[in-house]
Amino acid sequence: MANTNRAEVRTAIHSRIRRKVKGSTERPRLAIYRSLNHIYAQVIDDRMGQTLVSASSTEKDLRTGTGGNLDAARRIGQAIAERALAKGIEQVVFDRGGYLYHGRIKALTDAARAAGLNKNEVVAEPEAEEPAKEVAADKTDTKAEKKSKKKKQE
Repeated sequence: MANTNRAEVRTAIHSRIRRKVKGSTERPRLAIYRSLNHIYAQVIDDRMGQTLVSASSTEKDLRTGTGGNLDAARRIGQAIAERALAKGIEQVVFDRGGYLYHGRIKALTDAARAAGLNKNEVVAEPEAEEPAKEVAADKTDTKAEKKSKKKKQE
């Protein structure tokens, strides 16, 4: 029977990710952990086994209200990027920690990129949106409009 305990499933996913994602001295790992009320980020050199930089929503200067929302994740992403750049770290490997790349995890990494981490990383522009709009317009056309379009094409 499949495991239905969310914590155990996330830990299994994280261990699979950690087999592939390794931080080095040149490009350390940005590990993210989120709890219900807070979010934590660390830049880790796996070869040395050291945490180089860290930031969390539990810190006094980064704490405003709750730490378990998108705004807090953006603040932590900005702070971790500033601290990493101050230490001379410009490139990192993102480790989502077994969580889906969505919501607070995505907000943190986007804020870190916007603050200057991984500047050379190519971000693909969403080009698939244009054809989707045309398809949506076709669905709203009436039968008479579709027939007239067909005649024009012929």
